[in-house]
Amino acid sequence: MIKLTPRQIVGAYLELTKLRIVTLLLFTTITAMVVAADGVPPLHLLLPTILGGALASGGASVINQYYDRDMDAIMMRTARRPIPSGRVKPLSALIYGVVLVVLSVVVLGVLVNWLAALLALGGAVYYVVIYTMVLKRNTVLNILIGGGAGAMPVLVGWSAVTGDLSTPAWLLFAIVFLWTPPHSWALALLVNQDYTRANVPMMPVAKGEDATRSQIIIYSVILLAVSMVPFQTFSWIYLVAAFTLGLRLVSMAVMLKRDRSLMAARATYKYSTAYLAFLFLAMMMDRILL
Repeated sequence: MIKLTPRQIVGAYLELTKLRIVTLLLFTTITAMVVAADGVPPLHLLLPTILGGALASGGASVINQYYDRDMDAIMMRTARRPIPSGRVKPLSALIYGVVLVVLSVVVLGVLVNWLAALLALGGAVYYVVIYTMVLKRNTVLNILIGGGAGAMPVLVGWSAVTGDLSTPAWLLFAIVFLWTPPHSWALALLVNQDYTRANVPMMPVAKGEDATRSQIIIYSVILLAVSMVPFQTFSWIYLVAAFTLGLRLVSMAVMLKRDRSLMAARATYKYSTAYLAFLFLAMMMDRILL
């Protein structure tokens, strides 16, 4: 093991939680809470939900990296992660991840409600067991089915406010679920050699890059259509944003079909990230301003 300073140790453990991904997931959680509350939710619900959601998402990411440590060591993109680089021992990472998930259930169950706690736990199990252990290395459907894990935070946020899961909550879930394939496949095009080297059947590896580009177009169009469904819940602010952002995503997907360069794949991947952030920002503005 590499000898690290206390600051480097803290940094390595924080890196395991993938804070950037946690931030995006928390943003969707907060948005769901704002929509469910028809405005800013009370702090006594908002703050523990953010904390519990961060613990669940971060813990799931840590356990994911524990399980994938052999594969991460092979791929250039992931070889410098804390476990394969030797900065964190595998067993220490596993214990850390499990503790984070357990703490998330306690925080949400005690301070919010047990439905939110169970949904957060379900999201972590979905990501670690269904996606990482069962699907990721075995089927090209890994992203299609596994996308539900990334959509669970909106259900956590909604249930934190309402204590139930109504139709709008599932529409938000569907948006994130359908966003995951074009977003993840654009990234897969960028790191196709890594996935090929690790023998992971991502879409470009299993079906080829041309088929992947076609699928990105298909799912972008479906996502645009589904994102327009909540028009009875939201006003013109969201409607205009959803149409504009979705149309741009479709145009990026079409461009990616024509332009097979890594630059085009990188541009599509970056825009897909911004798409989800701005779409959910439009939802919050819609609820807060009108």
